[in-house]
Amino acid sequence: MSPETAAPAPVGPSTAAPAPAGPSAVGPSNPYVRLLATPGARAFTAGNLLARLPMGMFSVSAVIMIAGAHGSYALAGAVTATGLAATAVVAPWTARLVDRYGQARIAVPATAVAVIGSLALVLCVHHDAPVWTLFAAYAATATTPNTGGMSRARWAHLHRGDPAALHTANSFEQAADELCFMLGPVLAASLCGALFPEAGTLTGAILLMTGVLVFAAQRATEPPVTPGTRAPSPLRTPGMAALLAVFLATGAVFGSMEVVSIAHAGGAILALQATGSCVAGLLYGSLPPAARAGRRLLLCLTGMTVLMSLPLLATATTGSLPVLAGCLLLAGAATAPTMVTGMTLVQRLTPQAQLNEGMTLAVTALLGGVAAGSAVGGWAAEHAGTVAGYAAPMCAATLALAVAAAGTRRA
Repeated sequence: MSPETAAPAPVGPSTAAPAPAGPSAVGPSNPYVRLLATPGARAFTAGNLLARLPMGMFSVSAVIMIAGAHGSYALAGAVTATGLAATAVVAPWTARLVDRYGQARIAVPATAVAVIGSLALVLCVHHDAPVWTLFAAYAATATTPNTGGMSRARWAHLHRGDPAALHTANSFEQAADELCFMLGPVLAASLCGALFPEAGTLTGAILLMTGVLVFAAQRATEPPVTPGTRAPSPLRTPGMAALLAVFLATGAVFGSMEVVSIAHAGGAILALQATGSCVAGLLYGSLPPAARAGRRLLLCLTGMTVLMSLPLLATATTGSLPVLAGCLLLAGAATAPTMVTGMTLVQRLTPQAQLNEGMTLAVTALLGGVAAGSAVGGWAAEHAGTVAGYAAPMCAATLALAVAAAGTRRA
């Protein structure tokens, strides 16, 4: 997610990347076929997807591994929460280094540190090390670079000046996120159950390192760095703080919905919400980009608020799992368009030389919201019942809409 190159002698835009294809460029009618026809795009996309899949594996694998060894889901949850908190602190700094020195120069060693942390966690669990070592090992994984953001930065570099192509690229990346977070937990649980408890973490570490190496090797599409850049944080950009608050509230939607759904019907039902979001994201990418992204974000958040009321209505009126499943599928349809439009605004507000840092700040806000939403949703589901639990994501969506209406109306 950054406009940078990673070599000491970066290749300039005139030779490192193809010229952006303008809206009138001749090519296949399918926007995704045109997108992946960009020279070098398929190679870095393959590496990025390989590296991104473990993002949906690590937390599930850690919970299964730690809970199995120590007999405590509370401990497992506390360890993963510590890792999330560490990521919220470290990720923006890692992203700033990526912007300053290049993707390959920073992403590869940062990933190596994270992989060492994962392997240390496996060893600590396997050899029954003191509990504090679990927290320390999992916190080390916070150096994992934002691979999705780096991929978006490459699209932004390759198709600079072409809003339609960037809109399709953002939609593609959001659909990829949903796919990875849909398949990752299933793969992790299957590996841990079929092989041994540490299998999910080990496989995730191998996939992450391999994917980042493949991604970083694609130097021709890597955005060039801006030598000597010492710009202030993107947080100081007008409108960015309000947008990050929207991401925070949107993350609470996801976190609360996930915990309440698992508590009520098991984790498998969440795949329907991810499926709805993935399909909606791909369809959204075929639409023309918004001239007023701020206005479209309001529309997307309004749709998400309305659709998030469906699971609440289903549990309050029918109590039927098939009906709830259908409502979750529909509720997911508003997720990807909201995230794509929000990321588009982040790209517009963030200086090009700090794009990776800006997107990572958005992801960090989202993760913070997920953590808060998980806590609120879990408390509501346990102490107030499922109906009250499903009110949490709807309230969070309403809050996101209110913040967006107040802070991003001019975007």
